[in-house]
Amino acid sequence: MKKILLITLLFGVQALFAQEDAAIKKCIQTFFDGMYARDTVMIKSVCHKTMSLQTVIIEAGGNKLSSENRAEFYKMMAEISKNLIFEERLLDYKIQQDGFIAQVWTPYEFYVNKKLSHSGNNAFSLMKENGSWKIIYIIDTRKVAVKK
Repeated sequence: MKKILLITLLFGVQALFAQEDAAIKKCIQTFFDGMYARDTVMIKSVCHKTMSLQTVIIEAGGNKLSSENRAEFYKMMAEISKNLIFEERLLDYKIQQDGFIAQVWTPYEFYVNKKLSHSGNNAFSLMKENGSWKIIYIIDTRKVAVKK
């Protein structure tokens, strides 16, 4: 009887973590869907009001840290021409979460007009607020693609 109870409990915990992982992935996917649609309302729906954005640009002459203001990011997203085709292909999700916080690592490739522009890794920090996951911090690395 104890074994059955323990196995049932373990499967229940596993199912709960799987649901949370799915909700976290959905939050990040909504962020990107909003970017592709140039829909700042959609993007903001999954971002905390104090979200921070940073990029580490990897160059031969040395790495640079760039910080972006939320308002500037939203404005830039809204102003991207509908004629520009861009896609950030997330190659994997590595999710770690503990109750109300989560960290997600997503290696990616970024394409502009179907050509590889750059690649790197995103690191998302999220918090659960009022039952919903919100992105509170994004940092990414950006390695410019070698032109052939």
